[in-house]
Amino acid sequence: MSSQPLMNTYNRLSVAFERGEGVWIYDTDGNRYLDALSGIAVTGLGHAHPAVTRAISDQAGRLIHCSNLYTIPLQAQLGEKLTALAGMDNVFFGNSGAEANEAAIKLARRYGHQKGIDVPTIIVMENAFHGRTLATLSATGNRSTQAGFEPLVSGFVRVPYDDIEAVRQIAEKNPNIAAILVEPIQGEGGVHVPADDYLSQLRAICDEQEWLLMLDEVQTGNGRTGRYFAYQHTDILPDVVTTAKGLANGVPIGACLARGEAAKLFSPGTHGTTFGGNPLACAAGLAVVDTISAENLCQHAEELGNYIVEQFRAQLGDQPFVRDVRGKGLMLGIELAEAGTELAVLAKVKGVLLNITGGGRVVRMLPPLIMSKNEADLMINTVSQLIRIYAGEERSA
Repeated sequence: MSSQPLMNTYNRLSVAFERGEGVWIYDTDGNRYLDALSGIAVTGLGHAHPAVTRAISDQAGRLIHCSNLYTIPLQAQLGEKLTALAGMDNVFFGNSGAEANEAAIKLARRYGHQKGIDVPTIIVMENAFHGRTLATLSATGNRSTQAGFEPLVSGFVRVPYDDIEAVRQIAEKNPNIAAILVEPIQGEGGVHVPADDYLSQLRAICDEQEWLLMLDEVQTGNGRTGRYFAYQHTDILPDVVTTAKGLANGVPIGACLARGEAAKLFSPGTHGTTFGGNPLACAAGLAVVDTISAENLCQHAEELGNYIVEQFRAQLGDQPFVRDVRGKGLMLGIELAEAGTELAVLAKVKGVLLNITGGGRVVRMLPPLIMSKNEADLMINTVSQLIRIYAGEERSA
């Protein structure tokens, strides 16, 4: 028997957690940490939120799972609320963001075939992240995550993010395009926020070319950027939108929403799931959606996010080691001039959880939507101090 029962898929930090409360999480030794990562944008309502706890507990006492061969009322209720929020017509529930994106990819291929395209192709972006299944890995724009898993799935062409001209060039040269799949803000790629008119221009191109515009809001959805969905900072509607992470505050769920032609592409037998949208996950999802609305957490995320960016710029604006402070709502990134992978360890020692993304040069923070201003100040001051100390050590070394 192996001395390590878990497959070697994570470089885990040397800490184990046993409970959480709000923005705080406690390790097995009783130490307290400010969770500025939210399980990578998952626990938007923080830990042990009473509404989510109550929903899970009540539902677990009634019915946890029921096959999608039968009607699941809670699934219909969650679907009705999400489609209304998103301006979509219908939804497919899976178990993760990768599954939601797989559903979107299948919709695009089916759409292309119905248009008479033999090899339906999807435009995706450099530095994108869409998941780790073979299709979503192939759509992902990070060679290091793809290496060793070839042959990748065909049917994708890649262009630089936030580059409309590159998309127009593909439109002129490739008659097989059926859709564009894009993150409104790139998360894993380094918290890259595109130009304000980027999504609007993509929408216009898709309308001209009769392509589907598919938005991956796995990380940006559920209030994270200051709107329920990030595209709602604009006046456009996508044809397909996917989400997951923050939808049920830690209970696995993913959603692929569609409207118009895209909403009519699946029929019985063309797609499915065993666990997706079961009563437990949907009860948690309903509690999250209702709480985000009742507590005005989208507005809070926008206002607090603006404050955090402003304060980081004030504290780090004269620091040559810091190239940029950016974000939208509570999706925040500090780009460094050099790799700073050790900062996640140093922050943990100081009692703050965050991570480093964007090739090791972007400090990413995704704090819970319920974070208070005082808790934000603690995060800002701790992280700013760590970066200044780290920068000094790097230069002296």
